[in-house]
This record gives sequence, structure tokens and C-alpha cells, in this order.
Amino acid sequence: MNADRGHSTPAPAGGFEEIVAQLLAGVPRQGRTLVAIDGVRASGKSTFAAQRAHRIDTRPLIRLARDDFFNPAAIRHARADSPRRASGSTRTTLRASGDGLDRPASYDRASGETVEPEQVQASPDARVLVEGTFLHRDQLAPLWDYSIFLDVPFQETAWRMAQRDGLEPENLLLDRYTGGQRLYFASAAPWDRASLVIDVHRPKIINASAASPAP
Repeated sequence: MNADRGHSTPAPAGGFEEIVAQLLAGVPRQGRTLVAIDGVRASGKSTFAAQRAHRIDTRPLIRLARDDFFNPAAIRHARADSPRRASGSTRTTLRASGDGLDRPASYDRASGETVEPEQVQASPDARVLVEGTFLHRDQLAPLWDYSIFLDVPFQETAWRMAQRDGLEPENLLLDRYTGGQRLYFASAAPWDRASLVIDVHRPKIINASAASPAP
């Protein structure tokens, strides 16, 4: 991460084309690049990545989801401080200085089991989009060549989760995940660390100061 990136979010601007233009202007033009797409659960990270992926440019593209690198439940639930994701869930091999060899997952979400797919060789000029939560934590923030924070109010994501997972919105705000997200917001302020902050509802680029606070 660039040292001055915490204040690099441009003035508010609107529309899909403006978002694409800012991405093109901000992401390094040469070499393999890691781009983080961060946001709370149900903020639309996968949809955003899918819609923008092939509009960025014609370079080879790799999409990774950090949820595909979970530790199995037996490890996650063994102790309160057990890591939720495997230690290699963000691959330094995919950085410009790495050899580009990587496995696209280590966890099968359907079965809940560890997997070990064949390694894939990333092109030296590939764009690597990594989508997930907590991507601006102190341990991860320095990895990204460019990063995006998707801003969505907690109340809206609670409604989305309720619709998607058949849960009651009133209970979601008390969920352990939401508590973890509050702690993340307090410690990392991801909107300040991101290269670009996007109001997903509109969608449009916004200043970090306009990001939705935790409830």
C-alpha cells in the first residue's frame, strides 16, 4: 500500500463510467497487481467484482474470494482466538515480486472441507481481484496495489442477509459477525485506508468522510 493512500479518495463523482475511469487511473499499468474489494457481509462485493472485472481493461484477470480460504469449522470453532481463515489466504506469490503460482482455493464452502486444487500460473501482467471482508486490517493492507471499500449502511446489509439467508433482520445486528465488523471499523477505518470508497446504493465515488458509520 502506498504511504499516502489513506487520503487518496477523490472528490465525489457519479456513475459507473467514472468508477471505471478512477480504477484505470489508479491501478498500476504494468506488472501483476493485487486489487482488494472490501466491504461488510452482503455489501455486494461479488456482484461489484463481476460487473467491473472485464470493464477494467483487456489484461488477464483473476478473481479470488477470501471465503474460499476459510479454515474448516473444527479449527475455527476450537478456540475463540482460532483463525477464521487459513494463513495463506492472501497469496504473496501473486504480487508483482512473486512467482505467480497459486491455488484458487483451500476450502470448499459446500462441503466445509479443506481442498487442494491444482496450482495455477498467473500471467505476469494479470489483474488479481481479491474480494472479502476485513481486507484493510493492518496485516493485509500493505499487500494491495489498489483497494476499494464498498460503503453500505449496516441496516441495509442486514436486510440483504435476511432476504438471502432467511434470517430475521432484528437478530442480525446482534450477530457475532456484526460485532467483529464494529471492531474492524474501529481499529482499521477501512474507508480511510482504501484507494477508492464507493457508495454502492447509487453507485458513485464518495469521500471517506461520507462513509456510513457502524451502528
